[in-house]
Amino acid sequence: MDLRGKGALVTGASKGLGAALAEELVRSGARVALVARGADDLARVAARIRASGGEAHALPADVADKRAAHAIAGAAAALVGPIDLLVHNASTLGPVPLRPLLDTDCEDLDRVLGVNLVGPFRLTKIVAGAMALRGSGLVVHVSSDAAVAAYPRWGAYGVSKAALDHLGRIFAAELGAAGVRFLSVDPGEMDTEMHAAAMPDADRAVLPRPEVVARRIARMIRESERIEGGARLEANAWTEQR
Repeated sequence: MDLRGKGALVTGASKGLGAALAEELVRSGARVALVARGADDLARVAARIRASGGEAHALPADVADKRAAHAIAGAAAALVGPIDLLVHNASTLGPVPLRPLLDTDCEDLDRVLGVNLVGPFRLTKIVAGAMALRGSGLVVHVSSDAAVAAYPRWGAYGVSKAALDHLGRIFAAELGAAGVRFLSVDPGEMDTEMHAAAMPDADRAVLPRPEVVARRIARMIRESERIEGGARLEANAWTEQR
């Protein structure tokens, strides 16, 4: 996918992988709309990108809010043009310390699913429909190894990511013929606030920085035409070459 001049929408872009990926996409020539709940952090990321000569716009919003979906998509398209790339990066673990499923409140599971699954579903329905009419577009789901491995205490998060992976596969089967592609990407462990919250005793010094993982994912995006639609990829299997 040639990102030069393309409109991209990245959720969860105020810090960590989302911010790093937004910056990497801009370096590849994309015009980027950034979404996250943290307005101040989001504004700082957008300002940093603009200071480097790129185009980025901050759209503070909660992807789990049903009322926000159309506003996000409409504002993003107005600012960066038609959305050719949609990256669902926004995620929540639920309450930490992480707890067994038997101790997980229904309301907490509902919130995790709202951010990690239902929010992406709503936004995809809006954005991918326009992609299908144009005959092209790419939707990237940021997944996790918790989607395929049953880790104790990671239940709500793992369930949401497993469902997100399968959501992408079904969308790919339904929209591939219309030119809309879907990929799920497992970024692996990273030195992020989310990782620290989930695993506070982990040695952060040995974890890859989000910027390193972002370069790998950006390469996947640029080479997405040769990847099977609906595929699930691991970022660690890719190099960072441009």
